[in-house]
Amino acid sequence: MGRMEGKVALITGGARGQGRSHAVRLAEEGADVVVTDVCHDISAELPYALATKDELEETVKLVRETGRRCVAVQADVRSIAEMRAAVEATREEFGRLDTVVANAGVMSIGAAWELSEEAWDVTVDVNLKGPWNTVRAAVPWMIEQGEGGSIVITSSAAGIRGHVPYAHYVASKHGVVGLMKALSNELAPHRIRVNTVHPTGVSDTGITVGVPIEELAAREPLFALAAMNPLAPYVEPRDVSHAVLFLASDEARHVTGLQFTVDAGSTNKP
Repeated sequence: MGRMEGKVALITGGARGQGRSHAVRLAEEGADVVVTDVCHDISAELPYALATKDELEETVKLVRETGRRCVAVQADVRSIAEMRAAVEATREEFGRLDTVVANAGVMSIGAAWELSEEAWDVTVDVNLKGPWNTVRAAVPWMIEQGEGGSIVITSSAAGIRGHVPYAHYVASKHGVVGLMKALSNELAPHRIRVNTVHPTGVSDTGITVGVPIEELAAREPLFALAAMNPLAPYVEPRDVSHAVLFLASDEARHVTGLQFTVDAGSTNKP
């Protein structure tokens, strides 16, 4: 216990799923936490409802039950103004920022040549522009603090391999790897480490593809192949949170530019 003692973390997409799990796990190890989420639907092209204010407040409750402080900020990662407001709320409440977990993400399915412009834009804007906005809102203050820090961006097994049928999602998750690699070099002089985590399918996230998985697998053999993990059919949010905790902690003080897979062997299989 205490691997994050005295540290403050800002986590996007914190109302449920991986974001909620990361918030609780870091708090269990001593971090105070600011969680953000958009808390309303943003596009008819997404085949599921986004998280709600009540779910974001439930995350706050769960973090506080660990004995740590937590603040919720409703913010859209597509907006630099809203992400700067979230960082300012962190400054006002806690006076420091050590860890940023750019976790917010969305997905839908469709052949690349059949996707609507809206489907492409909302996915790329949340999944790629969102982490960029989060980082550019947070980094100036982290540099000013002069104490280093850690940035963890949620990618995917689809950020390593060419999964189907969601080229827009794949492109966005590959994109954050490039962003991470560039940032890890730019921020190294400031002792700010930048890494990505790459889960396979994760249970209990609230995200769906809009059709039963069995139906999609029958329709798209390559999707079925990608979903076949050697070790387990899926991972749980807390499995990914353990990786986020390591990357955020001082145990990873010399770890930067890393693509950390939590994928039950998905990206290594023949």
